[in-house]
Amino acid sequence: MRKITVIGTGNGGQAVAGYCAAMGLPVCLYGRRKPDIPDNIIRLEGALNAVGVVEIITDSIEKAVCFADLIMIVTTSTAHREIANLMLPFLRNGQAIILNPGRTLGIVELNGVLAQRKELNVMIAEAQTLLYACRKVRDGVVKVIGVKDNVPLTGRTPLETETIISRFGDLFPGFIPAVNFIHTGLENIGAIFHPSIVIFNVATIERNDKFYFYRDMTDEVAAFIEKLDKERLRIGRAYGIRLMPVFEWIRYAYPETEGCTLKERFRNNPAYNDILGPGTIFTRQLTEDIPTGLLPMSELARLAGVDTPLMDSLIVLTSSLLDIDFREKGRTLDNLNLSGMSKDEIIKLFQG
Repeated sequence: MRKITVIGTGNGGQAVAGYCAAMGLPVCLYGRRKPDIPDNIIRLEGALNAVGVVEIITDSIEKAVCFADLIMIVTTSTAHREIANLMLPFLRNGQAIILNPGRTLGIVELNGVLAQRKELNVMIAEAQTLLYACRKVRDGVVKVIGVKDNVPLTGRTPLETETIISRFGDLFPGFIPAVNFIHTGLENIGAIFHPSIVIFNVATIERNDKFYFYRDMTDEVAAFIEKLDKERLRIGRAYGIRLMPVFEWIRYAYPETEGCTLKERFRNNPAYNDILGPGTIFTRQLTEDIPTGLLPMSELARLAGVDTPLMDSLIVLTSSLLDIDFREKGRTLDNLNLSGMSKDEIIKLFQG
């Protein structure tokens, strides 16, 4: 029987762990802080109604890694490098690792860490987004607002992608093969609308005024998001990939969504209906979506000769607002050891 380790005890981590346990699989849940989950029971409510008993909850990375056939990393993407380094000594041949999600160039970052053990033979992949829109009610109880269909997933090669989906696709039927890691990276849609919505609501957030993150969408902010999205689409074309515009993506990921404009689709998506805005500007919608989303997209754009003035302005503005140098530890080509490579060399990165 396949054993699953879930790294991360937040909303997504507990949702994935609870789902896998409810499917009858042995599950280990790892977190630096062990969550207080009575009797290891995780209840999923809402779009998924299920109860799963997790076999092990631990703060030992060694125990978590050694337990698993499949390791699902369900954390903020800014933690991926550190987690990979923690796991590295305990990984064994034949295991599979999925970044869920990888955000932009996550699989490249993970591969770079694993390359330190040249004898290691594990499969790795990244998903374009988390499988569930969910919120943790409390430890052990997760409200699943929506289950996403057709989530692109890629390994380093088409064969690796096919093998991972073949082995685990029955467990996660929402995964579909992506073109490659540039495809999943540029389909990081959250990086397009999360920072935009936060930046245009900074004063509201700092006043601690309650607002609905998507339901309070305005025409002007939606128009800005579509202009920003056009930059992402141009990057995709430069790399030979037809990307899905954000207007189409919302309906694709959430088929029940109605609306003739982007604003209407944000407002009418049942999965988005009750999501409140953040309580601080130091939200992952900036601290994650800039360094592992917009920043690497901008880097890929620069390499391909694509101008991204709106994308670049958000990076600069957010860095100044939060007083954080996102280029220092973010996913720049230099930090990923890709500096000096051409666009074509990036595309063929995992082709030998």
